[in-house]
Amino acid sequence: MIGSLSLDQLRVLVTIVDTGSFSAAGRKLKRAQSAISQAIAALETLQGVALFDRAGYKPRLTEVGRVLVDHARLVLASAARFEAVAAGTRQGLEAELTLAIDPLVPTSPLIDSLRAVGETFPDLPVSFSTEGLGGSLRRLRDSSAALAICLLLPDVPEDIAAYPLLRIGMLPVVSPCHPLASLGRPAKRHDLEPHVQLVLSDPVDPCGATYGLASARLWRFVDLGRRLDFLLAGFGWCRMPEHLVAAPLAEGRLVAIEIEDDPTPAEGLVIYAAHRRDHALGSAGRWLLDTLRERLQPS
Repeated sequence: MIGSLSLDQLRVLVTIVDTGSFSAAGRKLKRAQSAISQAIAALETLQGVALFDRAGYKPRLTEVGRVLVDHARLVLASAARFEAVAAGTRQGLEAELTLAIDPLVPTSPLIDSLRAVGETFPDLPVSFSTEGLGGSLRRLRDSSAALAICLLLPDVPEDIAAYPLLRIGMLPVVSPCHPLASLGRPAKRHDLEPHVQLVLSDPVDPCGATYGLASARLWRFVDLGRRLDFLLAGFGWCRMPEHLVAAPLAEGRLVAIEIEDDPTPAEGLVIYAAHRRDHALGSAGRWLLDTLRERLQPS
């Protein structure tokens, strides 16, 4: 019951519309036609509206009836999801799967696994967010995310269980109009220091740990897309994930530069699936973790 309104009344209303008549609704719901008529009459009296125009041979939805049928469908679907989540929880499924993903993580390798979550657990609510630098780890630690797909720099923290999934190459790049683009040799530290370095920083702790700094002048960004805009406009240099700059490089809008003794691993940075060691994953989280590792784990 919702106040004096019942889900059964809404179900009767929707069934009449779907089957085309009161009598057909009675057959589908295995009730006498009189019981169907009484349910609709009670609903109309309760709401103070006429849902059907009974002037003709066959009752027809009124204008307000057409609107309320759509709302009835939404209420019934929501109630079905409510019951499905409760049933899943009784069987060991988490009430909600919360995921946090770092901005540097490429989406396309994850798509099939994330799509499969919805297909395997169709009634499971999934909360998905892309975090700023450091945000995924923070969300794991404050329990607002169960599973993170993230970088863990410089090392995997002791309180985090982490499983390597893939590597992303990081390229130092500049606009073709930037002075570093015409250097003609690997850039040394003294070449980089005078130029602005565009760095990603933690939005919560912008002056916290940052890796790969080589310039004396830093412009800090929270949003990766915004940093790319400034990079393309020639405001500075930075290391970018290869998958994000492949098109601008091919189009000549960016130029890759070489850095002497670059501390960034040549094989790329490791992307992990991670969760807190003291927080066991639910059934769906464990399924997703296993699926990601099977599909993506580097050899």
